[in-house]
Amino acid sequence: MKVKILIAFFFLAAINAFSQGKYAEIGVGLNNNSFSPVLGLSKDFAFGKKNRIIVGTGIRYTGFIGKEVLFTSAPASIAIDPAKTDTLSAPSPDIHALNVIINLGYKLGSKAQVGFNIDVAGISFGPEGEPIYIGNRSRTPVKAKPTSTNVLLVGNNDRGSLNSQFYFSYGFSKKIGLKLAYQFLFNELTTATKIQTSPEANDRFRLKSSQLYAGLQIKF
Repeated sequence: MKVKILIAFFFLAAINAFSQGKYAEIGVGLNNNSFSPVLGLSKDFAFGKKNRIIVGTGIRYTGFIGKEVLFTSAPASIAIDPAKTDTLSAPSPDIHALNVIINLGYKLGSKAQVGFNIDVAGISFGPEGEPIYIGNRSRTPVKAKPTSTNVLLVGNNDRGSLNSQFYFSYGFSKKIGLKLAYQFLFNELTTATKIQTSPEANDRFRLKSSQLYAGLQIKF
């Protein structure tokens, strides 16, 4: 129930903030063992002599549906040394994130734009799964859910599930545009107990992955 209330709050806030409107986006990211549906509502502001510098913000939903992927210890104090990390082998992770984003771009002309955007903070949700914990020279079934809080803190200090994109967009008309991007994802699971005990107690495991992304932009 709490998750549903938070989702409703995010979208109501987005509708209010962007009632004067800029654009909505729907797209999908793909690689060989996962796909990510993406929905977004954003507003950009133009700066500079020719209004070519873009700074924007918005709300973005990113899903992650994978197959046979490996999550490794997430805390920065462990992740900095691969020899200290343990692993969760997840047969079918299903993670959904709703985040506030920041967008930075540059207009190449009246129709084309290049840029970078990144999730800043939000929430994640999804069903409980049963990955296999690989550590302490054993393989142990565990219960795990998506880490509920997402926060951009730079590199291995990040928490939760976050999306970032290097993109190129092109407007075919005043209303419709296409975006192509390289999409980089952090996705995170939290186990029901602190299953990892060495070098410290830990219940958070992260997957870093990249995808090719294509999306349709609809301008208001």
